[in-house]
Amino acid sequence: MADTLATKRANNDIFLLIGRILASSIFIASGAQKLMGIEGTAGYIESAGLPYPVILAWVAAIFETVAGLLLLVGFLTRSAALALTGFCFFTAFVFHFQPDDPQQMTQLMKNIAMTGGYLAFAAVGAGRFSIDRS
Repeated sequence: MADTLATKRANNDIFLLIGRILASSIFIASGAQKLMGIEGTAGYIESAGLPYPVILAWVAAIFETVAGLLLLVGFLTRSAALALTGFCFFTAFVFHFQPDDPQQMTQLMKNIAMTGGYLAFAAVGAGRFSIDRS
C-alpha cells in the first residue's frame, strides 16, 4: 500500500510538471509576442474601449510573461495561478464576449476553461518538481 501511495504521488508530481509546462506556454508566448508588438496590443485594447491602452498593453505583456514564467518554474505558483485565473476571466468577458461571433465565443470558452485549470494549480500547488515544492 505504501508503494502505491508513493507511486501515485510521483505520478501526480509528473502530471503537475507537464501541466505547468503546457499551461504556462500560452502566456509566455503571448507575453513575448505582445512585447515585440506593443502597438498592436494597444490598438486591440483601445478597440475594447479601455483607457490608457499603451500602459495596459505594457502591463499585460509583462504580466503574461512573468506570470507564465512563475508558473513554469513553480515559484509562487498558487499566487501566479490565482492572478492568471483573474486575468483569463477578465479578458474572456472584456475581449471575447461577442454572442454574434462564434469564433469569439469559442475564445471566451477557451479562457473560461483555462480559468478552471489555473484554479486547480491554485488549489494544489506546483508539485515536487518546482521551486515551491508544494
